[in-house]
Amino acid sequence: MKNIRKLFLAAVLILGLTGSAFTEDITIKGSTTVYPVAQATAEKFMDMHPEVRISIQGGGSGFGIAAIIDGTTDIGNASRPIKDKEIKKALSKGIDPKAHVVALDGIAVVVNPSNSVSALTKQQIKDIYTGKTSNWSEIGGSGGRIVVISRDSASGTFETFNKLALDKERVRPDALLQASNQAVATTVTKTPGAIGYVGLGYLTSKVKGVDVNGVEASKDTVRSGEYSLARPLFMYTDGPAKGAVKKYLDFVTSSEGQRLAEKQGYVGLK
Repeated sequence: MKNIRKLFLAAVLILGLTGSAFTEDITIKGSTTVYPVAQATAEKFMDMHPEVRISIQGGGSGFGIAAIIDGTTDIGNASRPIKDKEIKKALSKGIDPKAHVVALDGIAVVVNPSNSVSALTKQQIKDIYTGKTSNWSEIGGSGGRIVVISRDSASGTFETFNKLALDKERVRPDALLQASNQAVATTVTKTPGAIGYVGLGYLTSKVKGVDVNGVEASKDTVRSGEYSLARPLFMYTDGPAKGAVKKYLDFVTSSEGQRLAEKQGYVGLK
């Protein structure tokens, strides 16, 4: 009888320990630009709070905001502000989207490292992406067809780039559309004549960043406002953040969270 009682108490103890290991789940979906910030801060936050488990999924800013509207995520990542029509749809479903700015970013225009072009004006970028310029020799390069790489329409990076660089004009129909920042960077790396654009966190030695209107895309120029293709990065919640979600967002915007954002290549708020 004593042995049975000991086994029962041991089982209760084990269940209690495993049951308290993860008491609250947080789901994050959306922007691939915000993804590195979410991933780095989530890993550190879970180390500090083992009772919380955070799962992260990409898919683009539109996907993240749609997930908030549909109630399928706790946090929707976006590299653009929510649109009026999205707010209207959310309110019709009883959802009240709240924006939390978690970092700043610059959209870097990138080419293959073999390309001799190191600077472009916004007008030249616009002409390339709208189809008016199709050969590198037209803008001081050594020649060859320009292969235009762009993000798809679900991307907040695309929407911001389209607004800031292209004045909302339509991207040329032969542009190769990619689903993520990493896909753009990889394609530009493998394609000598390519041009693309990525968030600062995806700017590596495998691609060549070009100056825009004489200004380099960097943390300093984004922070100072000199770089024209800059933007805030968002995490959206349904109403004011509460519980573990609030604790996590407070951590993201804390000095430690912003240090992690900076480490991923973005511009911290502090």
